Amino acid sequence: MTTHFIAHETIDTVGVVVVEKVLAGQEVSGWIMETDQTVSIKALTEVPLGHKLALTDIKIEDTIVKYGHDIGRAVEDIPKGGYVHVHNVKTKRW
Repeated sequence: MTTHFIAHETIDTVGVVVVEKVLAGQEVSGWIMETDQTVSIKALTEVPLGHKLALTDIKIEDTIVKYGHDIGRAVEDIPKGGYVHVHNVKTKRW
């Protein structure tokens, strides 16, 4: 089985695409490193290599967690399987 994305911890709300871009509608599998667990998600949109895929529904103003760290806040609702990037995540500094 191909691992399409990884997440370091069970608290992560996003996974990082690691093999190739993910296509809209594609069923993708990911590896949660902390628990050595494999999970599956249906990608709702194309997500490029190295970019983030929502592992859960993320509501506006929710904290985005990547590799166990707070990387910002959602500025719009992001559905599970959605593309998470600069258009829908902003820093909490401003």
